[in-house]
Amino acid sequence: MRIDLHAHSHVSDGTEHPAELVAAAKAAGLDVLALTDHDQTSGWAAAGEAALEIGVGLVPGMEISCKTEAGVSVHLLCYLHDPAHAGLIEEIEKARDARITRARRMVELLAEDYPVDWDLIARHSIPGGTIGRPHIADALVTAGVVRTRTEAFAEVLTARSRYYVGHYAMDPVTAVKLVRDAGGVPVFAHPVASARGRVVGEETFEQMIEAGLLGLEIEHRDNPEEGRKYLRALALEHDLIVTGSSDYHGTGKPNRLGENTTSPEMLQRILEAGTGSAPVGMPDLF
Repeated sequence: MRIDLHAHSHVSDGTEHPAELVAAAKAAGLDVLALTDHDQTSGWAAAGEAALEIGVGLVPGMEISCKTEAGVSVHLLCYLHDPAHAGLIEEIEKARDARITRARRMVELLAEDYPVDWDLIARHSIPGGTIGRPHIADALVTAGVVRTRTEAFAEVLTARSRYYVGHYAMDPVTAVKLVRDAGGVPVFAHPVASARGRVVGEETFEQMIEAGLLGLEIEHRDNPEEGRKYLRALALEHDLIVTGSSDYHGTGKPNRLGENTTSPEMLQRILEAGTGSAPVGMPDLF
């Protein structure tokens, strides 16, 4: 059984409609897919309908953008949470609003040197979707400034660039607590992806675990092997769920569906722990 628990649709920064994403999962030979758009759950309904029609198990989820007091970015995957939980919604909406304000300021700065404006950014997102740097990157590709989204991040949108603007994100410990309160299963996404920027130290891991963190995404292309060894030891010590995922974004990134997978045993633990929402069309895992 092939299980991929980290994928994005065009509701956030993927390039495919949620139903198209589910169809792509089927074509890639997956049995179960998790939809984990950034700070959004509005793709759940369409993905669920497609999952039932096509015959793919769907785990509703989300990827929450967090930041430590030291300014280190943390991404927290959550599965099977209540999408109507008031406390979680409040924080997610604050983050989404901050992303829009940040994106507008970045576009203002970019427009001083490149042929981009907000209308061009809007063409690369959907109404109500989560707007972020990937959409700005796609606009830069359309404008002919760079060839690919990856090139845009490496050369123009890097955190070291003069065009970069930070934005509000909740503390990861707070996020873990809110996800648990919402009946969800919090899993630390690509925790040691040092190529993306700074990563948290042992103290943050311990604080998140104490707050109720239930899993670690270990098998991910951005986690270096030495870091994976550390994560495996940490997971063993605290009896954490271990996942492997693609972090698929359609044509937005080179990641391919199913390039890393999660075992049925670990998915079963997620299904047993999540009480805020229900999976769709789940196959018999054993």
